[in-house]
Amino acid sequence: QVQLVESGGGLVQAGGSLRLSCAASGSIFSINVMGWYRQAPGKQRELVAVIISGGSTNYADSVKGRFTISRDKAKNTVYLQMNSLKPEDTAVYYCNVRDRTPTSDYYYWGQGTKVTVSS
Repeated sequence: QVQLVESGGGLVQAGGSLRLSCAASGSIFSINVMGWYRQAPGKQRELVAVIISGGSTNYADSVKGRFTISRDKAKNTVYLQMNSLKPEDTAVYYCNVRDRTPTSDYYYWGQGTKVTVSS
């Protein structure tokens, strides 16, 4: 089992910045994908950004140019730097990782961290 602990959420004014962190621990074999999703009230969970082991990244169109995902492989930690925040970025943000073992891939979710952007 892999445990994910997220931190960094909070209340910020529009135009402000926040940095989310997600640290993985436990019986890790090889985490090769780490990402952030978010879910706003009354909406479906959506992909925000993902980073693959080789360093490739992918972003939702709505956050391109404002958010940056990065990873510290040694610490099994993924970060999401969020700049120029907008009220529509308000959501619970979830960390997700894929742990690849010789027999299967396992996906794990964090508990979520709330981000509120006031106008």
